[in-house]
Amino acid sequence: MRATRRFVCGDCGRETLRWEGRCPGCDAWNSLEEVAAPPPGGRFRRHNGVSPRPLSAGAGEDTSRRSIVLGDIDRVLGGGLVPGSIVLLGGAPGVGKSTLLLQIAGRVVSSGGSVLYASGEESEDQVRRRALRLAGGAAEVLFMAETSVGAILEAARTSAPDLLCVDSIQTTVSDGGSSAPGSVTQVRDAADELRVFAKESGTPTVIVGHVTKGGGIAGPRTLEHMVDVVMQFEGGETTRLLRTTKNRFGRVGELALFRMAGGGLEPVTDPESASVRGRVAAPGSAVAATIEGARPVLLEVQALTTRSAQSVPRRMTTGFSPRRLAMLLAVLDRRGGVPLDRSEVFVNVVGGFRITDPAADAAVLAALASAELDRVLPTGCAFVGETGLSGELRGVRNLDGRLRELARAGVSDVVLPAASEGPEDPADERADLTLHFVATARDLVGWILSNAEPATGGE
Repeated sequence: MRATRRFVCGDCGRETLRWEGRCPGCDAWNSLEEVAAPPPGGRFRRHNGVSPRPLSAGAGEDTSRRSIVLGDIDRVLGGGLVPGSIVLLGGAPGVGKSTLLLQIAGRVVSSGGSVLYASGEESEDQVRRRALRLAGGAAEVLFMAETSVGAILEAARTSAPDLLCVDSIQTTVSDGGSSAPGSVTQVRDAADELRVFAKESGTPTVIVGHVTKGGGIAGPRTLEHMVDVVMQFEGGETTRLLRTTKNRFGRVGELALFRMAGGGLEPVTDPESASVRGRVAAPGSAVAATIEGARPVLLEVQALTTRSAQSVPRRMTTGFSPRRLAMLLAVLDRRGGVPLDRSEVFVNVVGGFRITDPAADAAVLAALASAELDRVLPTGCAFVGETGLSGELRGVRNLDGRLRELARAGVSDVVLPAASEGPEDPADERADLTLHFVATARDLVGWILSNAEPATGGE
């Protein structure tokens, strides 16, 4: 007897015939959702009449990208919007996803293109008020308040836009589905119809996706596999960060920075002016030179240590991996001679940034040691290096690019792993910097004791 119902995991998309507390595919708890069974014969698409041909046969076809002159968005996308591509834009509520999408649409209109913007979350009056406030051609965007993907695609076939925007995929419903909007099947089916339209018509399509409380994009995990580009829009205290976590047409991890203003999102071309040049010299503050995609970015790392009255001291981080912090604390205790087992530790990356580059290990170690020893690190000093479990500092990629950015930002001294020490004649990017080479975490602590001044009123 054919099953009349099934359950789909919202995280990995695995299907089962009965409900279980834990998904057998990804071990996520309470992630199985009941969905309607597919109609007889399945929902597979029929052959579209395209015959196979060698890849070299399309080598001369036009695949030019559409540029979006708005900060570094073109670089994040890998050079612009690719014809027929589908882009997923995710972010927390209120971070500015709709504003960013409308500004992208306005730039396309300003460059002579046409845009169809479909919204299932906001009314036409709400979007009109925002468009009139934004610069560019946002007010000339074709708009429709619609949740039916069939109606959206019918309007797109009629108007033949150069860009299709859908806000959001969680409110869009497939006409053939019977589940509620935002359910696993509705999100997957609606995204699939949009994907097929984009590939067949060559229309770049950008869809907005909500995020869960864990920070991941809501809906089935297959949603991220179906699209070509996944962009995460994150909100900091003073800046907004747009980064790619998947890109079939460019480098993953590229970063674009924006600042929310009255006229919309404004590009931030020099984030170091706020996060580094305005740094106040105090114990526990260090500068890290990280790489976001191919771009060197200087960030301030702050640390605070205090004696704990609890049996299990707290370790709290903002913008840095808690697991990475636990490893660095163990290295600093065992290999650096600075025990923090009885101290509560707080680490913060200034400006709302999130560090994933292991080259920031040396800066975090320096900030922790500086906070615990109550020493103020030199104002014009930065730290670069990855830390191993044996306490050694390892070399990092693109060191010359980091040093070039440090010199441009006015940094005078850089603490580097001894493995990075090169020939006697320094390169151009090292000429204006004084380099200090340390081999281990203990050497780093020793350098801090020798070069950092005791804090006023410190022990």
